[in-house]
Amino acid sequence: MSASLKGRVVVVTGGSKGIGRGIAKVFAEAGAIVAIMARHADDADAAARTIGYGAYGIFGDVTVHQSLIAAFAEVAERSGGIDVLCANAGIFPQARLEDMTETQWDTVSNTNLKGTFMSVQAALPYLKQSDQGRVVLTSSITGPVTGYPGWAHYAATKAGQLGFMRTACIELAKYGITMNAVLPGNIITEGLAGMGEDYQRTMAASVPLKRLGTVEDIGYAALYFASKEAAYVTGQTIIVDGGQILPETLEALD
Repeated sequence: MSASLKGRVVVVTGGSKGIGRGIAKVFAEAGAIVAIMARHADDADAAARTIGYGAYGIFGDVTVHQSLIAAFAEVAERSGGIDVLCANAGIFPQARLEDMTETQWDTVSNTNLKGTFMSVQAALPYLKQSDQGRVVLTSSITGPVTGYPGWAHYAATKAGQLGFMRTACIELAKYGITMNAVLPGNIITEGLAGMGEDYQRTMAASVPLKRLGTVEDIGYAALYFASKEAAYVTGQTIIVDGGQILPETLEALD
């Protein structure tokens, strides 16, 4: 499977840390030419150096249309086109519904949902020229499947990504472009670490596989969706959560 990604040009938005960096690493190891896009160019460059395999950083803000236009044009000029977009950029600041401000809602929505739309739109001229055009979205189990207090705005955007995908993939099918989504469960990232060890232990205990996921676990799922072998798969989702959503109660795991 990974052989079909060798030499393909892959852009990972929000790729300087967390799940995005894991996705970038998996693609780079598979022989892809990986452009790591982030709002902070220094972070993107640092991630690229850490990953190696010819990965490089590029500045791009998914909330700013012209920034995306310029970023994708730069990648296409530098690497000869774009074959895969991993629309991964996302934020998840906690805010309870009764305290959430309009600004907090808009900030999350602009990055996670509007940013997905604008990234796909800006990449489309290049994806149409590829014979293996792929879009892989990073959604979440939170929103489409589960809920968690403090993440109402985040959950809404992650569910919204799937609604966007199911119509967008129909429109893109005539160009041979597929669009699919990975729904991570609890993955070990900088953001999860910030929620404390107690939270991590509790979450791991609620997962049938008894561990939290790695960023590479998400990267491998994205790699499949981007592969030649997945050419007939579009508009689909895959949950990568170690079975977290399956038990009715914690007692089911005893």
